[in-house]
Formats: sequence, structure tokens, C-alpha cells
Amino acid sequence: MALIALCFPALASGADAGKSPPPAAKLTEALALELPAATLKGTREDQPLGPNTEPYSDKAPPPFLVPKGVKNVAAGKPVTSSVKPFTGELNQLADGKKEAFDYDVVEMKKGSQWIQVDLGASYSICAIVLWHDHRYIQVMHDVIVQVSDDPEFQKPVTAVFNNDVDNSSGLGVGTDREYFETHFGRVVDGKSAKGRYVRSYTRGGSLSALNCWHEIEVYALPAK
Repeated sequence: MALIALCFPALASGADAGKSPPPAAKLTEALALELPAATLKGTREDQPLGPNTEPYSDKAPPPFLVPKGVKNVAAGKPVTSSVKPFTGELNQLADGKKEAFDYDVVEMKKGSQWIQVDLGASYSICAIVLWHDHRYIQVMHDVIVQVSDDPEFQKPVTAVFNNDVDNSSGLGVGTDREYFETHFGRVVDGKSAKGRYVRSYTRGGSLSALNCWHEIEVYALPAK
């Protein structure tokens, strides 16, 4: 079943109270993504996987429904990180280039590290799409996605995804599952979180302890 982003405004009180919402077909459309080409590198059968890992699939995931009019508000926006990359530049993470080429990858040292996008204004976020290192079929660990209006990510912070089930990154126990990196990317439900900054963590992967990224996209509507 397709997922529906929670970005729709609530019905007004008073005269509109009790009315049915407009038909979903008029409110939603499938999130359209420009996907990179698939890669066949990697040997998933040799990778140690835990009970919290989704089965690998080379099939496209179900459509993710969003309100009409959402835009990728992260395109071309400034990106910062917890550490300086030793391969690639941070501005590559919001430049739309996400093919499985070595020169399109940004690599950082091991440990729990984050990248952060400044959207330039506060938005109601419908979906965040992540492409880590899909040059190889692998699983990235401790993927945590947060939204805030504070660039330092003190309170208030909204966590919209967290698959760190043992709290090894120290940001709380997550309930989401690990997943295989593919060219489809990972669509994270933004849950209507409002904020100017999106921060996403990783802690290495099943093939390398390094933290690698291709792209991050944020689909949103102006915050009200």
C-alpha cells in the first residue's frame, strides 16, 4: 500500500467542522524522483545482517504520495557536516548528481557523522530522500534524520527516522529498520515536521566503516 505524507492542513473549526476532507486524488500525487542508474556491485549474501534489516529487493518501492505542489527545497542549498570530507565537496550533496560514480560520492571518516542542509526558510516537510553510497549493495548503519529551526539542533528537534536500535550513536533508540542502499534511494516520511534545517546521521556501513553520501533531497511546502 502506498504511503501518504502527513502534510495536509487540518480542517478549520466552526463552519467547516465535521466536513469530510477533499478526495485524496485531488490532494495528492506520487512523488516524482529523478533516479540514477542501478548498480550491480556488492555481494549482499556475504554481509552480516541482523533481525532489524529489511530484505533486499531490486523492485521499485510503492509510490509515496505527497500534496501537489511540493518542491525539492534542498536543491542548491548550503550543506554543512560534522567533519570535513576527505573525498568530494559538501555542495555535491544538493547538486542533483547521484550516479554511482566515484567522483559523485562524498566520503567522511568513520564514527557517527552528520550532514545538514540549510533550506533558507522554515518549511512543512513532506518527504526527505536519501542516497548514501549506492555504488555497492550495502546497508548503512544508524541512519537518523532530524528536522529543526535551530542550526545547532538543540530543542526543539523532530526525529522523523531512526534505525539505531541499540542507541550506538547516542541519539535515542530507533524503531525503524535498516535497509539496503539502492539507486531508488530511501524516501523518509517528513511527517509535516516544520523546520529550516535537516540533519541526517550515518555510522558507516556493512562494507566499510566510512560514511559516504551521494545526495539528499527535501520535498516540502511553505510553513504556515
